Amino acid sequence: MAKSVAPYFPLFVDLSEKKVYVVGAGTIAKRRIRSLTDFTEHLTVIAPEVNPELLEMERQGRIRIIRKKYESPDIYDADLVIAATSDHAINDDIYRVCKERGILVNVCSDKEKCDFYFPGLARRDNVVAGVTANGTDHKKAKLATEKIREILEECW
Repeated sequence: MAKSVAPYFPLFVDLSEKKVYVVGAGTIAKRRIRSLTDFTEHLTVIAPEVNPELLEMERQGRIRIIRKKYESPDIYDADLVIAATSDHAINDDIYRVCKERGILVNVCSDKEKCDFYFPGLARRDNVVAGVTANGTDHKKAKLATEKIREILEECW
């Protein structure tokens, strides 16, 4: 008998003083970074090259960028890590390091290597809703997130 997959429990965490690292600076990384900057002032991006949008965020003091290729010790002091590189070997190393050190990790390219899923976010002031479909149906999660955003707009 196949094991059923339970839905993930929605856990809201105070990231304001947590050290959050995003390794990579591509399209997916940028989306994660944009969302995370609303919740922490301690976001570090590790990537050898970054795009103008991330450079502007750095100039504004919203993120810190370490311009280099990832090495394992880079994330030793992290509380939470997003592995968003296009290199599977690097993502696998990030996952291994995080598991060994008890750091929460999300490997964007492999849902089996995620301690948490990155939710669709709907936010208005201090009201925040996160939506996930357990990493299986992104269209449903996106639609639900958009509906919740509409509801939050109507409430204000």
